[in-house]
Amino acid sequence: VQLVESGGGLVQAGGSLRLSCVVSGSTFSIDDMGWYRQAPGKQRELVARITGSGGTNYADSVKGRFTISKDSAQNTVYLQMNSLKPEDTAVYYCHIQSYGYGFDIWGQGTQVTVSS
Repeated sequence: VQLVESGGGLVQAGGSLRLSCVVSGSTFSIDDMGWYRQAPGKQRELVARITGSGGTNYADSVKGRFTISKDSAQNTVYLQMNSLKPEDTAVYYCHIQSYGYGFDIWGQGTQVTVSS
């Protein structure tokens, strides 16, 4: 299983970006899909997660601004980010997890920079 992320970049505060993560390989075993981020000098943190049944959860700091979704037919998970703030600046990582097969995989990360 491999993850390929895209959609990061530089945007002004208040702007929007959409991140995409295409999953290739044995996707039938995937349970949760999510996005994490890591800012310089900080720990990696969960941004948003979507379960196999479509349930979602978000970090408090992004609720109401970010939306996670997935297209199962395209094996892609998205993160729509609106009303971006400078504190959203970080490397964003796609993450997938299989509880039954006991593995989790990280993407290579995509940089999101929000200027004030």
